[in-house]
Amino acid sequence: MSVSARVAALKVEIEGHLYRYHVEDAPTILDAEYDALFNELVSLETQHPEYVSDDSPTQRVGAKALDKFSEVTHRVPMLSLNNAFTQDDIAGFDKRCRDGLDIDTATLEYACEPKFDGLAISLTYVNGVFTHGATRGDGAVGEDVTRNLKTIRSIPLTIKNAPPLFEVRGEVLMQKKDFARLNAAQAAKAEKTFVNPRNAAAGALRQLDPALTAIRPLSFFAYGIGAIEYATDHLANNTSNTTTADFAQPATHSLMMDALEAMRFPVSRERAVVRGVDGLISYYTAMGAKRSDLPFDIDGVVYKVNNVAQQQTLGFVSRAPRFAIAHKFPAEEATTVLLGIDVQVGRTGAITPVARLQPVFVGGTTVSNATLHNEDEIKRKGLMIGDTVVVRRAGDVIPEVASVILAKRPANAVIFEMPTRCPECDSAIVKLEGEAIARCTGGLICPAQRKQSIRHFASRRMMNIDGLGDKLVDQLVDENVIHTPADLYRLSADGVNTLAKLERMAEKSAQNLIEAIEKSKHTTLARFIFALGIRHVGESTAKDLAKHFGKLNSVMVAPLEALLEVNDVGPVVAQSIQQFFDELHNGDVINALRAGGVYWDEHEPMREAKLDGAFAQKTVVLTGTLQSMSRDEAKEKLEAAGAKIAGSVSKKTDFVIAGAEAGSKLEKANELGIRVLDEATFTTMLEND
Repeated sequence: MSVSARVAALKVEIEGHLYRYHVEDAPTILDAEYDALFNELVSLETQHPEYVSDDSPTQRVGAKALDKFSEVTHRVPMLSLNNAFTQDDIAGFDKRCRDGLDIDTATLEYACEPKFDGLAISLTYVNGVFTHGATRGDGAVGEDVTRNLKTIRSIPLTIKNAPPLFEVRGEVLMQKKDFARLNAAQAAKAEKTFVNPRNAAAGALRQLDPALTAIRPLSFFAYGIGAIEYATDHLANNTSNTTTADFAQPATHSLMMDALEAMRFPVSRERAVVRGVDGLISYYTAMGAKRSDLPFDIDGVVYKVNNVAQQQTLGFVSRAPRFAIAHKFPAEEATTVLLGIDVQVGRTGAITPVARLQPVFVGGTTVSNATLHNEDEIKRKGLMIGDTVVVRRAGDVIPEVASVILAKRPANAVIFEMPTRCPECDSAIVKLEGEAIARCTGGLICPAQRKQSIRHFASRRMMNIDGLGDKLVDQLVDENVIHTPADLYRLSADGVNTLAKLERMAEKSAQNLIEAIEKSKHTTLARFIFALGIRHVGESTAKDLAKHFGKLNSVMVAPLEALLEVNDVGPVVAQSIQQFFDELHNGDVINALRAGGVYWDEHEPMREAKLDGAFAQKTVVLTGTLQSMSRDEAKEKLEAAGAKIAGSVSKKTDFVIAGAEAGSKLEKANELGIRVLDEATFTTMLEND
């Protein structure tokens, strides 16, 4: 095969792969195979520059940067659409169309499609080759962004079966997944992130350096045809055989879209043909329901009289066609004034700044508050109280302040400062090193964290209060029966009557709960520390703290240096522990718990004790059911005595503690000659330790 023939074949093959990858989302070769084809074409064109042409895939990237964009006069003006917002507006549009066509009763046929939230552009093909592209501009004159458009791989560089001059109209946009990846990459480099996909796409398309556009993930969707010319005497000389004078403009807009799709232009798969106002409203409703699931942003839908001859009859008014209209969704972004910043306390103590806004209608509802995420986000966006801001709301998503309009900043704008005390309980607000979120240290006393802390406290692996479920906790807190975990232990026999009056509670279940609370009073130090809900202190860390210090008071007054000596306790955990116990509120609750009868066994600090007891440095396996304590309690006591708990019996096992109905582990111990302890012997050895 000659060089020219191989170059031509590679161009066709590579463009086909680009179409299948970027338009159909169905690649047929691996990336490495594509790279090999592309590199071969680059090599051939480098050796034979006479075969380099504008329609080569290698020309998508690589042009020099411009000083500025040149202007392009559109052969056919790129008109905008009038907008509709209500069903009455749509009924009026339909009536005007029928009146203009002198149709009294028949329902008119409309082509419907999403209204992309991107940038309108035109693509001009001469003899089947993409020669230039332009932005809408003012509708009559746009900017020449040809070289940037060539970097968008979903735009075909050549087309077949088109007139000698063929103009395609469409939208450049950035899909949601690509926008998310772009912003993540920007954030990782500590560079400015983009407000929304439309702004990101606009910024990319208007880069003076096409190489910068090429690294931004832009997409294109065609939505119509502009100029068509069959005379070729004034067109650029091109020997391409991809055109035909037999092309006839389709009779309907829907057929036009089918023709564009056949030419390998990306078109919306959400397009439809409907009849009458009812059909239009049904399409609008359906698109609104699936809006959040679409891969790209849309801000409404577009209706066009489907029949092209009827479009020509209706014509244009001012700068918009009479035969088409945009039915807009409620605005998802709006501008308003940031009146102030309050803070809210979440159930885990997270402090979230909330913007107090001058009420504004956005996303289908009036918004007066919006999330600001955290203090760092406020600083990153440069927000000040008094600013004019852009508020975003999409569907049911919580409204957020997206950006600030610096040009409108008043002279008396105020910098926000995060409060140092919790607005709910007056506990200290702290932000640990490496974390973006500040938190209230109130824990057990903070009203905002109350239900969560009580649920955590009563859970099975903490205080194990059987029968105290989430809904019952909600009722007890909502009815002001309890305010902190310590209040649980103030419930006595008199509390049965109070509990029995709650929803889904009877005297028997109330009595059972009182008994469960009473039973939970005897616990272990590790369980109690875990139950306190100290941030970053899980079950394992609680055990390590109990082992290391032996006494709660020792943990409560431990300096950072002492906390850092505990196994797996680093600076962040140590700081969190110290801040929790520094809060007088938490100490008050702990004292109230002790006064309510909660107790545990304590021992000398493990770092000072001699590991010479019966279970010290021994491997122990538990099997069967113990009568005097639960399996978890037995594990904790053994660990406090220096034992290592194993899940299976082996030659390395020192003791097997067998309770009632012991099974295969007991049999294995007997086979291996491992010493087996019954419950009485086990408890005696613990007491002697």
